[in-house]
Amino acid sequence: MALSHEVDIRKHIDQKRDHYISLLQQMIRQPSTAGNEKGVQQLVSEKLTQLGLEVDIWEPDVKALSKSKFFNSSRSDFDNSPNVVGVLAGTGGGHSIILNGHVDVVPPGDLNTWDEDPYSGRVKDGKVYGRGATDMKGGNAALLIALETIVDMDVQLKGDVIFQSVIEEESGGSGTLSVIEERGYKGDVALLPEPSEMKIFPKQQGSVWFKVKVKGISAHGGTRYEGVSAIDKGIKVYHKLLELEKIRNDRLNDPLYAENPIPIPLNIGQFNGGYFPSAVPDDVEIEGRYGIAPAESIEEAQREFEETLKHLAEDDEWFKEHPVTVEWFGLRLPPGGCDLDHPFLEVLKNSYQSVKNEEPTLAGSTWGTDGGLLTQAGNIPSLIFGPGTTRMAHFSNEYVELDKIFDTAEIITEAILEWCNRSK
Repeated sequence: MALSHEVDIRKHIDQKRDHYISLLQQMIRQPSTAGNEKGVQQLVSEKLTQLGLEVDIWEPDVKALSKSKFFNSSRSDFDNSPNVVGVLAGTGGGHSIILNGHVDVVPPGDLNTWDEDPYSGRVKDGKVYGRGATDMKGGNAALLIALETIVDMDVQLKGDVIFQSVIEEESGGSGTLSVIEERGYKGDVALLPEPSEMKIFPKQQGSVWFKVKVKGISAHGGTRYEGVSAIDKGIKVYHKLLELEKIRNDRLNDPLYAENPIPIPLNIGQFNGGYFPSAVPDDVEIEGRYGIAPAESIEEAQREFEETLKHLAEDDEWFKEHPVTVEWFGLRLPPGGCDLDHPFLEVLKNSYQSVKNEEPTLAGSTWGTDGGLLTQAGNIPSLIFGPGTTRMAHFSNEYVELDKIFDTAEIITEAILEWCNRSK
């Protein structure tokens, strides 16, 4: 059996470069928004079967998952939204690894902001364009390339490689939760190729969605002084939340986030209120996304949020008799990560240096991923490393650079060969 450093991994990858580009294009051309993941998952399952992996395909069970404290999906079923897992079984005695990537993509938004069809998969100037190219079908393709390369090299691993192609990451993580709690797939470590610009993220923050309801008193617009504008009061809530964001970030003393201006953001995504142009609005709903620091629990962060809003009455007596209400809904991703002295982190760093001839950059993610579920629901150390950039994720004319996919695949292949052949 050849060891990873004795094998020309790049040669095996380059021989099938056109094939891998075509595979990625096919994946992008499947518009796998929530509820429409079946097409792309069929492509993935066919590839895994072709590679000789043990393949498991199932639709998550809402009734079973709803018993978990981590479940938060608003869907009543997962019809036409299957998970796919492929296992490359080892001979035993080595370390196992989970390769986890989500196939669901956000909607394309306003089609007029796209230069061409959002699902074109067009290749231009070394980039592949289309919704999901960077978040995260480019990363998923890198995983499939790594798997195929190991199979092509006919290398026998000691530890298992568990490839998880999951649904529903963009709106709650039900796919990965099902992998853990319904099917029981576990591993010694998990790698997620989310768009990290090929930086290694040993820490990932979590995120939850919130809704704050603010009350006012309606009146005719011509005598607006007789009412109390919920928008005016809502603006005070908005500024109080910005103060909270600053407090939380000022106290975060983590070198992995040192270069980030707002490590754990609090984002106001919607500010809705009123019912008529000539009426004083008597209610406002503020919805947003709340970052959870890697070292804290969702419950701790939520308590701080709610306590902060109780102090509104200190600045405005209106809130004494009309306190705001807070609702937590939708997305609920816990923070995740692995210890900085975890042995796989060293393996991945060494593989990066071997391929790129430079030290990798370590940082902390400012967004939640399924890595938090793997870490907290599955008790599996997880880290992020993938091609693409969040500056392209969820944007029009989304793309991923092909060279970075192939570099990522080479690094992951080398890391798998080293990790899975280490004896326990």
